[in-house]
Amino acid sequence: QLQLVESGGGLVQPGGSLRLSCAASGFTLDYYTIGWFRQAPGKEREGVSCISSRGGSTNYADSVKGRFTISRDNAKNTVYLQMNSLKPEDTGIYYCAASQVPGVCVSRFISSWGPGTQVTVSS
Repeated sequence: QLQLVESGGGLVQPGGSLRLSCAASGFTLDYYTIGWFRQAPGKEREGVSCISSRGGSTNYADSVKGRFTISRDNAKNTVYLQMNSLKPEDTGIYYCAASQVPGVCVSRFISSWGPGTQVTVSS
């Protein structure tokens, strides 16, 4: 199975920025559509963004459009999530995940999950 690990989480003030990375371990990422998900305390996990295997197609949740940007560098086996203008409601554990369905990032289609990285937005 593809193994994924996230990095780049931390504590940031409202309005600040973070860049999350999702790196493959032991396998290439270029076969996979990759999604970012997050789970806030007491809430269900939600999809944040999705990028196709070659980066030609991207999707975003309405709550992050215009603020977050997903990208990938397959030569580095890495997918990124640039998060700008962060809000307290962006707080949660962020997970990257590999989808079995090209261009679709839905939990039921995920084959591999990273362990997650904590993002806290607080003043």
